[in-house]
Amino acid sequence: MNVHLRFLGAAGTVTGSKYLVEFNNQSLLVDCGLFQGYKQLRLRNRDPLPFLPNHLNAVLLTHAHLDHSGYLPVLTKEGFHGKVWSTPATRDLASILLPDSGHLQEEDAAFANRHGFSKHAPALPLYTEQDARDSLKFFKTVHLGETFEPIHGWKATFIHAGHILGASSLLLEVGNRRILFSGDLGRSDDTLMKPPDQPPGADAVIIESTYGDREHPDEDVLAELGPALQRVAARGGTAVLPVFAVGRAQEILHAIALLKANGVLPGSLPVYLDSPMAIQSTGLFARHLGEHRLNARQCHDMEHAARMVSSVDQSKAIAQQHGPKVILAASGMATGGRVLHHLVQYLGHHRNMVVLTGYQAPGTRGASLSAGVEHLRIHGQDIPVRAEVVQMTSASAHADASQLMDWLRALPKAPHRVFVTHGDMEASDRFRQSIEDKLGWHAMVPEHGSTWAV
Repeated sequence: MNVHLRFLGAAGTVTGSKYLVEFNNQSLLVDCGLFQGYKQLRLRNRDPLPFLPNHLNAVLLTHAHLDHSGYLPVLTKEGFHGKVWSTPATRDLASILLPDSGHLQEEDAAFANRHGFSKHAPALPLYTEQDARDSLKFFKTVHLGETFEPIHGWKATFIHAGHILGASSLLLEVGNRRILFSGDLGRSDDTLMKPPDQPPGADAVIIESTYGDREHPDEDVLAELGPALQRVAARGGTAVLPVFAVGRAQEILHAIALLKANGVLPGSLPVYLDSPMAIQSTGLFARHLGEHRLNARQCHDMEHAARMVSSVDQSKAIAQQHGPKVILAASGMATGGRVLHHLVQYLGHHRNMVVLTGYQAPGTRGASLSAGVEHLRIHGQDIPVRAEVVQMTSASAHADASQLMDWLRALPKAPHRVFVTHGDMEASDRFRQSIEDKLGWHAMVPEHGSTWAV
């Protein structure tokens, strides 16, 4: 009897990771992510699942980012009652990310209904904050390197992947097959996270390809961020930095702490972290010492690099603070959250700046800003873009093409097949070609919804 692998997300796109593994009338889902970016992708979040959630035996999460975990509240709301297996840090982060995602969806729907710019009457959230909190009770944690049985007779092991706190690759052993999911792989030279561990041997490998068609620049985060913030401070402007609340926010805070300590930026330059989720996530670094590169003192400095802004009233009050300042706010691709209100406030003046701190998926507002649009649509309005837009290229938490290839080369033997996923079509196909040319392995980019025997 064959083990079947079905690609229900992250196939030909960089979002919505979901892999259904089926064997002997039992099944589990590796990752349970939201589709983000282009509207036609986001609409997939509303499509009925091609399986019955109450027939699914387990979910295994490689990490907590919403494109890997954010669909979980829908799954549990629709009847899944099995265990959601993850590392402890992934559980801690999901406890922050998922309720916040539900809350933002409720806020966005309410805002759309108040202002009448939704095409649906009424606009409804995909799930609520309470739906998200309800999903958390299904979590079951296991430590990195510990082998467990998500289904009787199936073995699974999480392996350190870098990227963010708790992130892992996953080795699944079922039906005499070994299937290795890379998850999102971190960089060997990441400023916060330790490099990924060496991968174990497998018959089939599913590897991400976010940066499968490019290399990271030699320039580091400090060299890129320092001059940009110096410029905006010198002209008395405001820098708005859309950041991912998990990973990117902490990397930028750590960089700002170092830039101030080194005298590159004035110690008096006001910095605001306007994201309750990012504030909570930053505190987790001290709780999970040993999973990242920072010591206790560096965690303290990172936590005190900005004024923490929790309430909506505090967020609105930032606009009353005159003079140069730096605002970090989620979300990292400007798809929602408080950063949108800051963009409305500051995009229209040339002395201000927007610093895009990482990869911007096609179809997002961040991608539009990076492409140089003259107007940006936010909350039904076209906002003129007169602020300087800086696209950072050094702050990615993803391995680049060479680092992805190095991870594959570290496999103890060649797999029978490599599935290239979690990348834009061009990135995935370029990386597929590289695998075939440089390693001589059979590689392919699966289509959305396709099923393969492994």
